[in-house]
Amino acid sequence: MSRLANKVTVVIGGTSGIGGAIARRFAAEGARVYATSRTAVEDGGSATKQVSGEGSILPIVADAGNAAEIERVLIKAQAESGRLDIVVVNAGIAEFATLGDIGADHFDQTFALNVRALVFAVQAAAVLMQTGGSIVLIGSIADQIGTKGYGVYGATKAAIRSLARTWANELAPRGIRVNVVRPGPTDTAMFAAVSDEVRQAITSKIPLGRLASPDDVAAAALFLASDESGYITGADIPVDGGMVQV
Repeated sequence: MSRLANKVTVVIGGTSGIGGAIARRFAAEGARVYATSRTAVEDGGSATKQVSGEGSILPIVADAGNAAEIERVLIKAQAESGRLDIVVVNAGIAEFATLGDIGADHFDQTFALNVRALVFAVQAAAVLMQTGGSIVLIGSIADQIGTKGYGVYGATKAAIRSLARTWANELAPRGIRVNVVRPGPTDTAMFAAVSDEVRQAITSKIPLGRLASPDDVAAAALFLASDESGYITGADIPVDGGMVQV
């Protein structure tokens, strides 16, 4: 059974890594997915990609940090399809800076994309969404752990977790649910630059003995987007192999 049959979805930051896996999984479950990326995609962002299953992916070039561009994508999705059911906000940055090295640019850029852009994307989406829609925010277990050099990043993810609780309360009268997926270390291209020594050190802290895959995160996002989680809002799902759970 297609769990997202005929659902119209926007995945912000949805053409590679975790976002790309989410877009593909949603489309495979029947959704029509508008997937944004800041840079041009292989087909120039002009062609709809059919996916195994009933759905499709339409890649769109849009800067996740530009509120006007993201609002245009949301309006386009709703206007073309007559509805907007699901919005996933995945775009974000994580740059290393210990306390003594944090500069204004590092702080402002991290909060601008990870928090400010997310706030205005959700604000625009909420106006356009169907009653009973679902908003899924991609957080991080960094909101709970004090990883050296990632204090600003962790603070942005803690902000996302807090905002989700408030928005879940505010949007509940319209039946719109707001939830968070909180991945642990995930085996994406961004992680590929990490040395084997660092990778092994991180993996040793994970009870399940491996990094998350993007598909692991996509599975959690699918659950929160689908009607299977229809009585869940304001919650988070850690996808970390037990790293901060046990």
